[in-house]
Amino acid sequence: MLISSPRSAIRSVVEQFVREELSQEDAQIAGAVWSMLSAGGKELRPRINLLSAQAAVAATPPDPVLASYMELIHIATLIHDDVVDNAGLRRGQHSTNSVHGNRFSVLAGDYLFSWVFKKITQDYANPIPTILASMLSEICNGEVKQLRATGNLSLSRAEYLDIIGKKTAELFASCAEVGAVAALQRVTRPGPQLRDHPVVRALRAYGWNFGLAFQIRDDLLDLIASDAELGKPAGSDLRERKVTLPVIAALEAEDETMRVSLYRLFESPPDAAAAGGQVLRTVIERLRTSAAVSQTKRAVDFYAQQARQALAAVSPSRAVAELEALTHSLSEYQVA
Repeated sequence: MLISSPRSAIRSVVEQFVREELSQEDAQIAGAVWSMLSAGGKELRPRINLLSAQAAVAATPPDPVLASYMELIHIATLIHDDVVDNAGLRRGQHSTNSVHGNRFSVLAGDYLFSWVFKKITQDYANPIPTILASMLSEICNGEVKQLRATGNLSLSRAEYLDIIGKKTAELFASCAEVGAVAALQRVTRPGPQLRDHPVVRALRAYGWNFGLAFQIRDDLLDLIASDAELGKPAGSDLRERKVTLPVIAALEAEDETMRVSLYRLFESPPDAAAAGGQVLRTVIERLRTSAAVSQTKRAVDFYAQQARQALAAVSPSRAVAELEALTHSLSEYQVA
């Protein structure tokens, strides 16, 4: 069975968990998770998890439960992200922290992480719990590094890639890796050695590069898409003084006017970066018309190509073809 359109299956399992299990333990947390689900999303991470399993072992039956756990982990990271960023909107709806407050949101994210990991350790053999525990550590590390880099216009490309590698790519890589490992555990001796299986390593590399391309594209969309398309104010990263690849590329171009505008924005009081602020509007317009946009798109294309190259080590199949097709969608700059 090919999971060409797995979203309904994934969503039904996630909703079942929230409705029948999570809600019994804490209805308020279940309500917060339900709101995040209602806001939509492409569910790319669970799709990659399901497709990677089929790419590793073509005959493996789909495991929407494991895929759903990956989506719930993602939701927990979003709840925490909105607290750190003091975000009021998520996918066009009020964020969890804006409705329930920061203290509840932090605890809700923590609870969801713990609940999912309890289920995973009960139902899945190593190295799956080990992979996901390491993943969570890397995500937290990436968030801390990003926080420390706030406002640092000297941030290098290498430092930026390190941050998004930990913060975003690690989750995509782990989704692919645990999908492949779970499939192989059905047909071969389980154990930590499965992480070194050539197919597992190839699919992890696919997920890693896909995640880098995805985050770079997301950072670019924050500048070039509209508020309505994003479901939140455009230029949110600039408001929060996050240094992303478009900003780094613009500074590398040694355009003095652009440099002065960026430093003026980042050194201005927070209220100057609020919605409608003239300084912010000026920076956004200059970035949108600069060579930084095309340079950033080239970076997206590079990592998407790296993801496709990783798939060359996996036997051709319909699942592999679908994974490759997902990389081509990264070159689209319209927000679905």
